[in-house]
Amino acid sequence: MSGQVIAVSFVLPALVAFVLSTILTKQLIPVLHKLKFGQYEREDGMASHQKKAGTPTMGGIAWLLALILTCLVFLKGNPMMLPVLFLTVGFGVIGFLDDYLKIAKKENEGLTVVQKLIGQIAVTGIFGAWMLYGAKIDTSVILPFTGGKVWTMSPVLFWIFLFFVVIGTVNGTNFTDGLDGLSSSVSVVVALFFGVSSLMASAFGVSVISGAMAGALMGFLVYNAHPAKVFMGDTGSLALGGFVAGSALMLGQPIFIVIAGFIYLMEVVSVILQVGYFKLTHGKRLFKMAPIHHHFELLGWSETKVVTVFTCVTVLLCLIAICGL
Repeated sequence: MSGQVIAVSFVLPALVAFVLSTILTKQLIPVLHKLKFGQYEREDGMASHQKKAGTPTMGGIAWLLALILTCLVFLKGNPMMLPVLFLTVGFGVIGFLDDYLKIAKKENEGLTVVQKLIGQIAVTGIFGAWMLYGAKIDTSVILPFTGGKVWTMSPVLFWIFLFFVVIGTVNGTNFTDGLDGLSSSVSVVVALFFGVSSLMASAFGVSVISGAMAGALMGFLVYNAHPAKVFMGDTGSLALGGFVAGSALMLGQPIFIVIAGFIYLMEVVSVILQVGYFKLTHGKRLFKMAPIHHHFELLGWSETKVVTVFTCVTVLLCLIAICGL
């Protein structure tokens, strides 16, 4: 593979998205302030986070717009990016509605569980149909560390698997967005992993959107790193889940999410375990607080330490995942 191919299919989209995201985020912050689109912090949440109340949220709009514009620039000859872009934007829209209703109600509840589920099922269903019948991606899934062996599922089983992967991943990325720069930092690394793996597979459409996602998130991190001047909100965190799941499925690598996206998995599993243990023991807690990044905070870790450690773990696991290809 030539350096020119890598530049056009990955590096240039990353640079364009970075510049756009940095500019758009800077321009969006005062607008969000003016509209009073501030973060709402639960009274029963982390005490140290109460000072964050009022910090502009829905900043995911900026990097999502940067991603869309960049993908449109590089769309010619890369139609494979479209299903991934659709899933990303589709979940971003669901997150936007959820964020907006939270702000309108001035509480931490936006869309109802049923409304979210209906939206997620609809977006996932359209993506699945586009992927299988439009893009003609088969139902084979690559098995890690097997030298390229695949598991080919029946159509019915694959549809069930697809919904599980998408909705599970989206919830994982949503739970990860709880500290300044955490979700952004971890997801930059995951986007880089999908960029490398898609270049290895000559799936240049996915490499373009992966590069664009990495660049857009880095531009957003300029303002989202601790102390954050803006949060991405569900607009961004749900969109991230759509990108991760969509990229993995288009590449036939959904099982690799468990490795490269281990932090997402750890976050959502910690919540499930916490709730289950609480009910089984009638009030006892397995962790000091869930999602698990709050557990480490209550152990005395600073936000920056949690973000650094979680990001480093993701780097190491992504390197392992590349070996697994």
